[in-house]
Amino acid sequence: MANFNSLNIRPDILQNIDLLGFEEMTPIQEMALPPALMGKDIIGQAKTGTGKTFTFAIPIIEKIRVNEKFVHALVLTPTRELAFQVGLEFEKLAGSGIHVALTYGGASINPQIDRLRRGVHIVVGTPGRVIDHIRRKTLKLNKVETLVLDEADRMLDMGFIKDVEWITKNTPRTRQTMLFSATVPMPDEIRRLGDTYMRNPEFISANVDEDELTVSNVQQFYVEVDQRKKMDAFFRIVEEERPTKALIFCKTKKWVEKFQGILRRRRFSVDRIHGDLTQAARERAIEKLRRGKIEYLVCTDVVARGIDISDISHVFNYDVPQEPLTYVHRVGRTARVGKQGTAITFITPDQIRDLWLIEHKARTRIPERKVSFD
Repeated sequence: MANFNSLNIRPDILQNIDLLGFEEMTPIQEMALPPALMGKDIIGQAKTGTGKTFTFAIPIIEKIRVNEKFVHALVLTPTRELAFQVGLEFEKLAGSGIHVALTYGGASINPQIDRLRRGVHIVVGTPGRVIDHIRRKTLKLNKVETLVLDEADRMLDMGFIKDVEWITKNTPRTRQTMLFSATVPMPDEIRRLGDTYMRNPEFISANVDEDELTVSNVQQFYVEVDQRKKMDAFFRIVEEERPTKALIFCKTKKWVEKFQGILRRRRFSVDRIHGDLTQAARERAIEKLRRGKIEYLVCTDVVARGIDISDISHVFNYDVPQEPLTYVHRVGRTARVGKQGTAITFITPDQIRDLWLIEHKARTRIPERKVSFD
């Protein structure tokens, strides 16, 4: 997986990505971000939970001039819940200076009007309420540089396609348009939208076959624990499990380095792998695990697919993976060649929804495992 640092984007955006704990791009990000940053129209096929919000948020934020308080970008979503989620991602990624407004039905319109009148750079909303604001002249789209149709297939299913077209016609023809759909194959109506309202769009598919999103022959558990006790819980589980060969997946390279140091100080036989190491160094670490010279390998998702060792007894997800497919790839490193394997994922209480999404998408059941600190 490529690193966000390989993108030609502003240092403050990179810093915010780093603070959020992301380093390697997901497949849709890796494929779509370069053309999107060049201003090209994008039709992206990617399932929910694959990091596609960053795919359109980064190019939008990169283009915005903070001192120019008009609506630079409009993001249409099918539901208020998704609008709220997307707005939150923008705020985390953009930091201070860039203002985001949410416009959706089922809530009082007056606070939304006040927010828009104060001046915003990005509007995220549902089609019906966006049209309401346009007709009230509280939302002006004459300077919009980017239009995003997020989960366009769901907007089609919910009967919003005519509204989407009406809104699109009220934005400048010079805009950049990015459309995302999860349905395979892509509905004809969505393709027609692309043909009618987009300029030579690049079609990018990061979908996977449903058969890939399955986990079998692996004992799976999750441990819910407060962040402050997470490390203690990890060591208690390791003490109980006694792995023979184990992978420990972490979100960032910095934490991989730190975690390896902690394990070494506790006399663990351990090495590490992440994207900053040379290919030769990575191969040496894998070979040490394969030959039994070490028992633990701390790593980022750089090896979630690439490692093939038949006798890995345990996979520890110290950090919850960013997307369900990544979970499947991580867990798939154990229980190879018909052998048994165990996967244990550590979550904090606020990450339970991430776990539910993994269960739903991977069609698996992950029972809870209690840890005693007595």
